[in-house]
Amino acid sequence: MRFSPQFIFIVILTALNAAGLAFSAGPDTDAVRQLLADQITAWNRGDLTAFMETYWKSPELTFYSGGEIQKGWEAIRERFQRRYQADGNEMGRLQFADLQIDPLGPDRMLVRGRWKLERKAEKHDGLFTLIVARRPEGWRIVHDHTSASPPPATQP
Repeated sequence: MRFSPQFIFIVILTALNAAGLAFSAGPDTDAVRQLLADQITAWNRGDLTAFMETYWKSPELTFYSGGEIQKGWEAIRERFQRRYQADGNEMGRLQFADLQIDPLGPDRMLVRGRWKLERKAEKHDGLFTLIVARRPEGWRIVHDHTSASPPPATQP
């Protein structure tokens, strides 16, 4: 079995962090928590523009979800707009839980957690992993991998 260098790097830094030998969290972790709080606030008021401000405005931004890969801030914004605002769709109420924020270096954080989205006709939940980087404009999400929990099995 082969592992990518990025995977090995994350495992080593996570182990060092757990041992108290990696980068300290402090104000940077608080800033990333605020970024996520800003994201939830913007989503819950239906403000997709403010929600997208939490992402790195770059063609290099990546979003993995549902077996698909989107690349670029504009493409990701359009995906959210189609799914959650087009044809009278409501954005719904977003919540995050079980957040774990681990520094990967002085300018990068690994964020893991659970998400829950409630809309009038449906409820969804799942897991997410973010890589957040310090940019000139502040902390921004540079990679988002979001997965949905499978629907409950139906009884025959």
